[in-house]
Amino acid sequence: MTRVPFVFQNSKSGKKETFRPKDETNVTIYSCGPTVYNFAHIGNIRSFLFVDVLRRALLLGGYKLNQSMNITDIDDKIINESIKRKISVEEFTKPWTEAFFKDLETLHVQKLEHYPKATESIEDMVGLVETLQSNGLVYEKDGNLYFSIQKFSRYGELSKIDVSGMKSGVRYDADEYDKDDVRDFVLWKNQKTEEEKCWHTRIGNGRPGWHLECSAMIRKVYGSGVDIHTGGIDLLFPHHENEAAQSLGAYPNEEFVGTWLHCEHLLVDGEKMSKSKGNFYTLRDMLEKGYDPNSIRYHLISAHYRSKLNFSLNKLEESKIAMDRIQNVIYRVLEAGNLWDQVPNSFENRDLTNSELQNLNLEFINSLADDLNVPKALASVFELVRIVNQYLDANQNTIDISFLKESIQLFYKINELFAVFQFKKQIQSIDGISEEWILEQIELRKTAKQNKDFSTADKIRKELEEKGILLADTKEGRTTWKKIQ
Repeated sequence: MTRVPFVFQNSKSGKKETFRPKDETNVTIYSCGPTVYNFAHIGNIRSFLFVDVLRRALLLGGYKLNQSMNITDIDDKIINESIKRKISVEEFTKPWTEAFFKDLETLHVQKLEHYPKATESIEDMVGLVETLQSNGLVYEKDGNLYFSIQKFSRYGELSKIDVSGMKSGVRYDADEYDKDDVRDFVLWKNQKTEEEKCWHTRIGNGRPGWHLECSAMIRKVYGSGVDIHTGGIDLLFPHHENEAAQSLGAYPNEEFVGTWLHCEHLLVDGEKMSKSKGNFYTLRDMLEKGYDPNSIRYHLISAHYRSKLNFSLNKLEESKIAMDRIQNVIYRVLEAGNLWDQVPNSFENRDLTNSELQNLNLEFINSLADDLNVPKALASVFELVRIVNQYLDANQNTIDISFLKESIQLFYKINELFAVFQFKKQIQSIDGISEEWILEQIELRKTAKQNKDFSTADKIRKELEEKGILLADTKEGRTTWKKIQ
């Protein structure tokens, strides 16, 4: 398969650059994952869906991927909460980790090759600190080990932060700190109380700082740097800057990251999400309100990842309408060509022959290859909807089955990115009774009649009538059903 050349806006250069992985058959990608101390909010979810769009787009472009997302299961918040609840860190983080993966499953996020946990990578972190120590970039204070920014000349290359006015020895111990607050950051924290989670290591008794974790896990999984590193824009500084400093400080002759990609903030009704403002939502909140997970996924990926996404319940409804437009034409094609049982096996990996469909396919892929321009890709999808609807309206009696098959082939390919559309006949539900159950009862009645068990056959008919379902036997021996008005 010919690989599509991608262009990405590299956060380090601030420019669009042609993507050149070290190995096209093994593209390495690392994404900052969740800190598992609560349910992920929809801002977090947008960032994780961005990773999924990146993955799916590159797969459509013909690349082979080796992808990781870390699980941060040790940090200040986790330790404080575990102490407060008088349980171990592992007990505290387990249900939140499971909830995270359940959220990803609900939103059809593809599984990655690796999900390294911080608590399972301590030895790798200790080794990285020891390398930094041997390179003269670490100092100790009160049992804590700090990275000395002033001893690393390349600090600020990624975030463009100015370190010229920084005073020597200004330190920050917390795992997170404010934007533009330039300080030496902690690599290893000395155990402060007996209740704190602690590891007994060669560099002391304690635990790692947050920034150290990702650098060590990248090294653990890949043995060096990666082609792409992603995260939310809020992680650019200090987290990713500190990651880069640690990794390049330890291994100055290696490239740590080829391309940095950052997903923009999500706003809710034009404002920053906040519990005090009542505009803070988790995925669970949205599902409890009755919103469809497919609509949520579609809405969160439909904007460009580098644009702020203004989330609102009204906009979610608009996304549902847009998504239904696409779904409805898919159903029209499947019904017109009676193709329900032929997706996807009959259509995958075939070349399109219709020129209009060829052009739309090219537009769709090229849009994704242009820095994951999903809005532009959607424009080609809705042009496909228009063309197919127009064709079906004008050719009801002379339908070209090959055109329908190629249309579905293209819609199926599009869904490899969006993962929200259906290609199987949906089972109806009548007042909570599924069509599948009704058909099962009809089959049981048929078997009873064949066995001359007419009392059972009558009992099934009456039970269905009581539930509002009327059966009718045809001369040809078939049984039809309808809802009693």
